[in-house]
Amino acid sequence: MCEMGLFSDVQKGMVVKAAGAVGMILANTVYRLKELEANFQLLPTVVVNKRARDAIKSYIVTNHDSKAKFTFQGTKLGVQPSPIVASFSSRGPNPDTPYLLKPDIIAPGVNILAGWTGKGSPTKLKDDPRRVEFNTLSGTSMACPHVSGVAVLIKIAHPDWSPAAIQSALMTTAYNKYKNGKELLDVVTGKPATPFGLGAGHVDPVSALDPGLVYNASTHDYLNFLCALNYSTSDIRTLYDKSFECVKGRNYRAEDLNYPSFGVPFPTTSGRTIVKYTRTLTNVGTPETYKVSTLSKTHAVKIVVEPEELTFKTKNEKKVYTVTFTATSKPVGTARFGRLAWSSGKYVVNSPIAFEWL
Repeated sequence: MCEMGLFSDVQKGMVVKAAGAVGMILANTVYRLKELEANFQLLPTVVVNKRARDAIKSYIVTNHDSKAKFTFQGTKLGVQPSPIVASFSSRGPNPDTPYLLKPDIIAPGVNILAGWTGKGSPTKLKDDPRRVEFNTLSGTSMACPHVSGVAVLIKIAHPDWSPAAIQSALMTTAYNKYKNGKELLDVVTGKPATPFGLGAGHVDPVSALDPGLVYNASTHDYLNFLCALNYSTSDIRTLYDKSFECVKGRNYRAEDLNYPSFGVPFPTTSGRTIVKYTRTLTNVGTPETYKVSTLSKTHAVKIVVEPEELTFKTKNEKKVYTVTFTATSKPVGTARFGRLAWSSGKYVVNSPIAFEWL
């Protein structure tokens, strides 16, 4: 418990001092739902959101002898809404190609507790002499180890699976809704997150171990994708140190990379635009019959899947389907979203869709 007399606006850098100050209030100046990142300080510090900041600042202004104290109340469980897409999280659209929807997935990345080097202080300041065995950090670099760990878990359970199959399992089983059925929120907007914020959704390790179906892909599938993007042979050989050349005259299609999500660009020309995507599903679960369902969050795009039903009788059996997207024109830079799911009585194989008018 500490008395406090320092008040700091994080973004503006304003500090209000009071006599006998032995602590600090660190406050956000922008309302971002309930996201608060722990920041280690040299002074005892409490971090508050904008709503609390406004109330505290009003109290300080109207009370010249303002005083406060804070106490640690322990770890809080079941805080809602949770999870939410963090403000620092990487966002789409993909700057290199609209055919690949990015990001793929989200994972825990705020206030992550982990082992800490004795070479540095918890604040990372040179003048801080303290050393700790554990520290908390936030960032996409914190989310990456979570996903990597789940990928290793899947590889141990399924040693014959390719990297693409593991990626597919992670993406198609991710969740994008809370237990109450509402969509995951984006801390920046306070509104439901789009696939440009959460990709396929939040990683679900248990479900990813048994996804039912996977979108598999080989090294050559990705090389063909690079050919479709007009990469030269010399460009590709900087990435793939083996003999490979794009075949002249071959019709390479970026749309047909067997990816677990769909990035669908449309021209802004007037009238209708029709594009077709082909995907192959591999059965890695029990024999099931799957039925497809689609959702387009815009009247400008119609989605048709053929066939609408797939029956798998054996392990590693493959089935091909096509998706036809029919779109009307929209202004340049418009983005809309949808979903495609294959469902059986046991599995749901989800894929997000991003539509862009370029």
